Amino acid sequence: MDDAQIRREVFAALQGIAPEVEPETLRSDRLLRDEADLDSMDWLRFLAALHQRLGVNIPEADYQRLASLDALLAYLARRLAS
Repeated sequence: MDDAQIRREVFAALQGIAPEVEPETLRSDRLLRDEADLDSMDWLRFLAALHQRLGVNIPEADYQRLASLDALLAYLARRLAS
C-alpha cells in the first residue's frame, strides 16, 4: 500500500468518526486530536477504525507516537511495510 492509499484510508476512518472534519484543512504537524477535535472515546474509535480498514494492530503503548497526522502516517507506513 502506498502513502496516498494510506492517507485516503486514514481520512476515510477519520470522517467516519468526525464527519465535520475537512481533511484538506488539517495541519499535518499539529496534534491530530486537537486538529480534528477528537475526545478520548473518538480517538479510540478512530484507532479501531484504522485497525479494521488497514489490519494494523496499534498497541496502546504506541498511542503517544501518533500525535500528529505526519507521525500517524509514517507509523502506519512502517507497520504496513513490515
